[in-house]
Amino acid sequence: MRFVAAWLLLGVAAASPAGAQSKAGTSLGQFVGIEPSARIAAMGNAGAAVFDGIQAVYYNPAALGALETPAVQLTHSLWFADITYDYIAGALPVRNWGTFYGAVTSLNSGDILVRTVEFPLGTGERYSVNNLALNLGYGRTITSRFGAGIQINYFTETIWHSSMHAFTVSVGTAYRLTDSGIVLGASLANFGTHGKFGGRDLAIQYDEDSDAYGDNSSLPAWRFTGEYPVPILFRVGVSVPQRLGSSSRILWVADAHHPNDNTESLSGGAEWSWKETFDLRAGYQRLFQEDSETGLTLGLGIRGDFGDNLFSFDYAWADHDFLQETHRMTFTVAF
Repeated sequence: MRFVAAWLLLGVAAASPAGAQSKAGTSLGQFVGIEPSARIAAMGNAGAAVFDGIQAVYYNPAALGALETPAVQLTHSLWFADITYDYIAGALPVRNWGTFYGAVTSLNSGDILVRTVEFPLGTGERYSVNNLALNLGYGRTITSRFGAGIQINYFTETIWHSSMHAFTVSVGTAYRLTDSGIVLGASLANFGTHGKFGGRDLAIQYDEDSDAYGDNSSLPAWRFTGEYPVPILFRVGVSVPQRLGSSSRILWVADAHHPNDNTESLSGGAEWSWKETFDLRAGYQRLFQEDSETGLTLGLGIRGDFGDNLFSFDYAWADHDFLQETHRMTFTVAF
C-alpha cells in the first residue's frame, strides 16, 4: 500500500500547475465532464482504476480490455435547473482483436425565455441549449495484467442559432498489481483541438464611422469569437478489493485529478456488495479543489440475470453546495 500511495502522490506532483491561478471557467464543452455512470458517481466519481464493466470506460478507455461479452449502458440524469442529460453506450468484444466501443451523449436545457433590458419578463421568443457528443473507442488487454484503450471524441454545443465543434482524443492504461485484484489506472481525457462559436446569432449591422453622414450605416458584419480549449482531465487512481466473507465484499477506490481549467483534487469512495446482487456505495468528490461545490455522494445498485443476460440498475445522488442536488440512473445489460 505504501507503493500505491507513493504512485498517486507522484502522479499529482507531476501534473502540478506552473502558476497559482486555477483557470476555472476557461474551457468550453463542460458537459463532456458530466460523468455518465451512476455506479462510479456514487463512489465519488473515482473510476480511473475500476477495471470491470462498461460503466468504467468513460473514466478510463483501458476498461474496454476487461470486457468479455457485448454490453449496453443507458444513463439518464436529472441535472440542475431541469436540464436533462442522457447517455447511451455499447461495447462489442471481437475475438483476438479487442473490444470496440461507441457512445452518444445528449444534454438539453429545454426552452428558455429570451429576456432583454426592455423586456425583463420575456420578448415572447424562446431559445434552447443543445449539446451532443459522439465517441468511438477501442481497447484490449496487452498481457494478463495490463490493458490499454483509446477513444476518439467529437462534440458540439449549440446555443440558439450558434454552435461550436471540437475533436478530442482520450487514452488510458490499467495495470493489475496483484492476484487479489489491486489495480492502478491512469487516463487522459479530451486532449485535442480548441473550439469557437459561430452562427447567424453573431451577425450584426455595423456603422464604420458613426460621425459621418451619407455613408452606409448598416454594413453587414460578424462578431468575432475567440478560441477556447476543451476541458482536459488527467486521472490517476487505484482500486483495492477486499473480501469480507463468503457473501460480501468491499471495493475501495481513489483518484487524483489534474484538470486544465481548475485546481487538483482527490476523489474516493467505496462499494459494499452482498452476494453480487445488491450494492451500497458512498464517496466524496473534488476534495482539496479550490471553491469546490461538490462533495458527498451516495448510491445503491441491484444486479441479476434473465436467461443468459446479466443486468444491473444503479442510482447515484450527489450533493452540491450552491446548486441543486443531482440524480443519476444507469441501466446496463451484458449479453
